[in-house]
Amino acid sequence: MLARGIRSGMLAVALGLGAATGAFAQVPPLAAEVLAYEGLHQAAWHGDLPKIKALVASGANLDARDTRGRTPLQVATHARQREAIKLLAKAGANLDLLEDERYDAVTIAAVADDTATLSLLLSLGAKAGQTTSRYDGTALIAAAHLGHDEVVRRLIAAGAPLDHVNNLHWTAVIESIVLGDGGPRHQRTLAALIDAGANLALADRQGNTPMQLARARGYTAMVKLLDNARAR
Repeated sequence: MLARGIRSGMLAVALGLGAATGAFAQVPPLAAEVLAYEGLHQAAWHGDLPKIKALVASGANLDARDTRGRTPLQVATHARQREAIKLLAKAGANLDLLEDERYDAVTIAAVADDTATLSLLLSLGAKAGQTTSRYDGTALIAAAHLGHDEVVRRLIAAGAPLDHVNNLHWTAVIESIVLGDGGPRHQRTLAALIDAGANLALADRQGNTPMQLARARGYTAMVKLLDNARAR
């Protein structure tokens, strides 16, 4: 009975979250937006380094916003234009600004499972643990939700907060379970969080622990990971 109740509750929340993210989650620039880009946004999207250098030299606003509040550096992150990111950062672009949906460049790279761009941003000094998105989450929570296990490991290594609780009352550990598929990548994500020392006693708003949530979903491999952690 408990398992059925947890499953139905999680399904309702997950469906609501899915509907919300479909409408509001970060998205790369649409084709029409790209066609309308000028100046640094255009150069950043295409990785046009000579044009970026010329615009920087002429005093262009490094943190200008497009129609969705994205900066040139965020646009370059979406486009995986790492040399453009380096150049903009060197020129003084702010690495940690939030766009209109409250995503920063680190979270953009994390959600895209783009470990190379994430690593670059972190090496340039971008913050690993900002509160982002309308869910008051973090890049780590977003990556755990998606099972981006290598991204999770890199964010942990960069000092991302392990036990941040978002406004759904979920941690990275909980999201790796309730919004994952229980498969290998979500298992590796959970294992990375456990190994880093994440608090496994933090429960959701209904008082369900990660262990209860994993059992309710029938994620036996995750139950075993949590059981082994408890036995240490």
